[in-house]
Amino acid sequence: MEHRLLDYFLAVAEELHFTKAADKLGITQPTLSHQIRLLEHEVGTPLFHRSGKRIHLTQPGMILMEHARRVIHELEQARFEIGELAGLKRGRLRIGCSGNHLITEALISFHRQHPGIDLNVIELATDETHDGLLGNRLDLGVVFLPLEDEQLVSLPLYDEELALIVSKHHPLAGNVSVQLTKLADLPLVLFQSKFLVRQIIDAACAAQGLILKPVMELSTMESQVQMVGHNVGGTVLPLSYARTLRNPDIAVIPFAEPVPRKKVGLVYRKNMYLDHTIQAFITHLLAEN
Repeated sequence: MEHRLLDYFLAVAEELHFTKAADKLGITQPTLSHQIRLLEHEVGTPLFHRSGKRIHLTQPGMILMEHARRVIHELEQARFEIGELAGLKRGRLRIGCSGNHLITEALISFHRQHPGIDLNVIELATDETHDGLLGNRLDLGVVFLPLEDEQLVSLPLYDEELALIVSKHHPLAGNVSVQLTKLADLPLVLFQSKFLVRQIIDAACAAQGLILKPVMELSTMESQVQMVGHNVGGTVLPLSYARTLRNPDIAVIPFAEPVPRKKVGLVYRKNMYLDHTIQAFITHLLAEN
């Protein structure tokens, strides 16, 4: 079985759409369909249920996907080990991150030291990073801890604190700090409850006997900051993100103790081969924090 056919199969299995998979692979859809038919002929069974434009993996398809991912991973691990002969002049890291702001400074300094290393950092929810690590689609993850899984190693980095962000015209804008209880008196624009940052806020407020009722719930930090700039309400976001903002229409106010916070950590698969590139980034990240 050709390695190329496995690449084609995994692309279709992940996208469950021939046209999207073909675009991802840089080939035409008819060519991809032909290659999948060749693979199905080789294994002697259909790998996908086809119903109009919708497709689903068959049972044999699910079995092949599991094994194909392991085969691709083992080939990549072999390339990593062989590539160590070139030191850190070349390499690639795939990092799932709960927010690029969590490691912005570390990324900049690592790139300056090792410009030949390609850094592919993807903002993902914690469960997406978890699945990416176990599925060999990511090398490392930077997430909020704890992330309980016996297949993963977790290394604490630092505590991420939350901060209040208000319009520059807000009465609190000049404050050095603010008590968490003040949130009860403010119109707020917050994440929806499924987001971890919102869960941290709600838990901290519940400990103070507060229940927040935001006037608006949004899914991105950027949109929340925009609403704050228009004086729709205040918001609560990670302090590391707030410090990157260069918006003259807002003010960032740290919370007084007890500050809502959560541990940020580095995670990776326990049985993964740690090549020099991965080891160098882990060492760098730990040293930066």
